[in-house]
Amino acid sequence: MSESLTRCPWVDTSKPDYVAYHDLEWGVPLYDDNKIFEFLILESAQAGLSWYTILKKRENYRGAFANFDPKVVATFDEAQVELLMENAGIVRNRRKIEAAINNAQRFLEVQAEFGSFAKYIWGFVGGKPKTNHIESLSDYPVTTKESDALAKDLKKRGFKFLGSTTIYAHMQASGMVNDHSIDCFRRAEILEAETDN
Repeated sequence: MSESLTRCPWVDTSKPDYVAYHDLEWGVPLYDDNKIFEFLILESAQAGLSWYTILKKRENYRGAFANFDPKVVATFDEAQVELLMENAGIVRNRRKIEAAINNAQRFLEVQAEFGSFAKYIWGFVGGKPKTNHIESLSDYPVTTKESDALAKDLKKRGFKFLGSTTIYAHMQASGMVNDHSIDCFRRAEILEAETDN
């Protein structure tokens, strides 16, 4: 990972793991349901915390939440919740843990209805990434009409801890929107990859 590359203004380049996340994952369009579920779990856990805090706990979450398999997480019971509350490697917030289990159950319902969760979620951006014109930190939206609509629909379906701000962060992370800044080297790479597909 070259130091000479220009990256998005939010990236703390003193943190190699943060740089790697930006360079390899953030903004890459995701169509794999389990990967989408992983990001939904992590982003709902983030509420009120920094993304970097959650990123550092990601492997602990992977172990605690059955490698982010929604079918397994959906079966977690009260005993499982108590075990998770004792796990110092994750955010020990009972409401967030219970929300993750609830959201796994709702996730499976959406899969059953649409054939895949990806098909459902990508419908909110017309099936392909939206590219924004980001020049500085102040240009990043916190919510959009698409994140409002998706969050509202998720709430109607019974999902928890996934408001519009959290959902917009998910849309950025999972490439539903390309919010790499115009001078970031990844912006063009992602646009090019989409053109090739």
